[in-house]
Amino acid sequence: MSRLTMGSLFDGIGGFPLAAIRSGITPVWASEIEAFPIAVTKLRFPSMTHVGDITKLNGAELPPVDIICGGSPCQDLSVAGARAGLAGARSGLFMEQMRIVREMRAADQKRGRFGVDIRPRWMCWENVPYALQHINDVMNRNQLCIAPP
Repeated sequence: MSRLTMGSLFDGIGGFPLAAIRSGITPVWASEIEAFPIAVTKLRFPSMTHVGDITKLNGAELPPVDIICGGSPCQDLSVAGARAGLAGARSGLFMEQMRIVREMRAADQKRGRFGVDIRPRWMCWENVPYALQHINDVMNRNQLCIAPP
């Protein structure tokens, strides 16, 4: 069996790539816009490609990966914030993560992959517990795998 691969959205300083490497998964690319976190991940993960701003990415053009991970901004979902939900300017970036996944899967299907072989096969979204009150419009309970906080 080939080694699993991962793409990291809202990468920050590379928490998901670090967990991936420790789990035998190869981080292939990362999307981040802040200069300091990018510098950190370039140092820690020199073979990982940096693809830039998620809002400017086309999922069909990204290298296919098995897993997409991301922790979109939580300010609009946090109990400490204004609770604008997924309609908020920052937390609404989660919808960009969903767009990237759909575009990648459609491109993989055009390349001849079908069923469970279409990549990405999994998406991992990290956020605050309050986010779960807003996710029902995007996916149902059967599509969620929830880890306790």
